[in-house]
Amino acid sequence: MIAKHNFFVNYYCVYPMRKIINIAVLISGSGRTFQNFIDCIKSDSLPAKIQVVISSNQNAKGLERAMHNNIPSAVILRSSYKDINSFSDAITKKLEEYPIDLITLAGFMHLYKIPDKYTGKVMNVHPGLIPAFCGHNYYGHKVHEAVIDYGAKVSGCTVHFADNIYDNGPIIIQRAVPVFDNDTPDTLAERVFKEECIAYPEAIRLFAGGKLKPEGRKVIILK
Repeated sequence: MIAKHNFFVNYYCVYPMRKIINIAVLISGSGRTFQNFIDCIKSDSLPAKIQVVISSNQNAKGLERAMHNNIPSAVILRSSYKDINSFSDAITKKLEEYPIDLITLAGFMHLYKIPDKYTGKVMNVHPGLIPAFCGHNYYGHKVHEAVIDYGAKVSGCTVHFADNIYDNGPIIIQRAVPVFDNDTPDTLAERVFKEECIAYPEAIRLFAGGKLKPEGRKVIILK
């Protein structure tokens, strides 16, 4: 009980004036990260309001999660646009219908070309320790398969500011997990996802509190 009490004391000391920020969530699949955001908001551990969910997949389970939680959603299919620029423009146009402080990529399977107005306001989570096993075509279970095949002893997750190159923006938070000899992509994925559920909300809290200061490749976390 003492440890728990100290956690909450420290938490509210770090975030004494909890600004509620408006976020958008971009998804392509199950929406488990999106659901984690919802759960954290409901438990009052994430000072955010989800204004809109945008999916690149009309069959994404994340759309059901949005409906069940009365969160506005939209489907913008990559196949409906001739190139990544027009696809990204369509996303930006939809985002502009809402007051957005931060855009979160949560299992979004496409490059979103970020306009100047959103520079420094887009985050992504990657299921690996950037700069290892990252970049175009390294996503989901492909990352975990590559980690295991390479014989890496440590993996984890990375939350970073996104730019217009896959998995390239400056790193905010990383959390590591061991890779066991008998791991499968599924078992490793679950271990990494548990850390994502901690790291991503923490990065958003830091952003909301004005605690993140990008300096080139680095993100300084202010006290």
